[in-house]
Amino acid sequence: MPDQSISQVRTPEPPQEEQRDRAAGHGISRRRLLGTAGATGLALGAAGGAVGYASAPAGATPLTSVGDSQVPFHVKHQPGITQPLQARGHLVALDLAPGAGRKEAAALLRRWSDTARRLMAGEPSAQDDTGVAGDAGPSSLTLTFGFGHSFFARTGLEKQRPVALDPLPDFSSDHLDKARSNGDLWVQIGADDALVAFHALRAVQKDAGSAARVRWQMNGFNRSPGATAQPMTARNLMGQVDGTRNPKPADSDFDQRIYVPEQGEPAWMANGSYAVVRRIRMLLDDWEKLSLREQEGVIGRHKADGAPLSGGTETSDMDLEKTDSQGNLVVPFNAHARITRPDQNGGAAMLRRPFSYHDGIGSDGVPDAGLLFICWQADPLRGFVPVQRKLDRGDALTPFVRHESSGLFAVPGGAAEGEYVGQRLLEG
Repeated sequence: MPDQSISQVRTPEPPQEEQRDRAAGHGISRRRLLGTAGATGLALGAAGGAVGYASAPAGATPLTSVGDSQVPFHVKHQPGITQPLQARGHLVALDLAPGAGRKEAAALLRRWSDTARRLMAGEPSAQDDTGVAGDAGPSSLTLTFGFGHSFFARTGLEKQRPVALDPLPDFSSDHLDKARSNGDLWVQIGADDALVAFHALRAVQKDAGSAARVRWQMNGFNRSPGATAQPMTARNLMGQVDGTRNPKPADSDFDQRIYVPEQGEPAWMANGSYAVVRRIRMLLDDWEKLSLREQEGVIGRHKADGAPLSGGTETSDMDLEKTDSQGNLVVPFNAHARITRPDQNGGAAMLRRPFSYHDGIGSDGVPDAGLLFICWQADPLRGFVPVQRKLDRGDALTPFVRHESSGLFAVPGGAAEGEYVGQRLLEG
């Protein structure tokens, strides 16, 4: 679990929300629109998009800032990559049904894209909407679509398969379940409301129809927006602050590291990215037997605030050479945070945007819980692979985690108005 992750939690204050709306091209926040709509009983869409709440009783309570937060679908890069972590998530991989090929795949991506556009705007899906999320706003819903290595042979598009999509190498820490790995198609769903997220998952499944069958599906969660007194980096199920050194969109080299350039190869992947997806089980019973000092030594950071053991605050640079009074390194040589630093891996960097998961407690009393690891990069051979190889060679965290499933997916750029995701591949 490299020491890089988006994990800022939004505070639901109106000024911040209005800033987000303006950044997305909205002239006025939906919260303010809905708040002023009570006198007329009409809630209008912002930025020319209907929000799906055409009528409401006079004096109705407006949506909260959590519910009315909306992410646009038609963007340069697909949604769900740089947005703040959502409270609920679903990952699902599908395989094309026997006999289904390029034509069926194109029709499916067209349906999925239309459903994503509607649901992300707070509207019902076009066909047989279940009404599960009928009382909620968009709640920062995002749907993200990708293609696995096997998709290209199934559709006769082998010549369009990116070199960067070659299968990941084997790692010594892998204990992979093939039935829960890879897949022709991949969908990432995130939202700040559990019912909104489930509604989208159900819509994706129904849209698949006879064209594709679910291969595996996983459910995740993060801290809810507004759960802390102020925005802060999230914690994982080990209790550690997780994600301090994630690349930021404001970084001058962010696009270079995370996105395929507009003139990159293959052309259909312009403005896209590659997602590595790993289900990493945390051996929490073993981890929790360690003392606080031992846990901090494994990670290389203080548990309370995420500050490096070498001193300072969470965002302070880690002093890798600092020693204690006995000459020992303050940050152990095999500490997770030391090993995963980009400057210790030839500059390799990735954007981590994970979810935690808990799939129950076994008959032996051991929790099946951990991290749905998702990382984004322009090229996994220069992002994920070198860092994971370094971890394989001596990460102090390795005895406390187990990689149980894995997938690599090519995620094309966002769909323009009138297009569907993947159209340049499937109709090019």
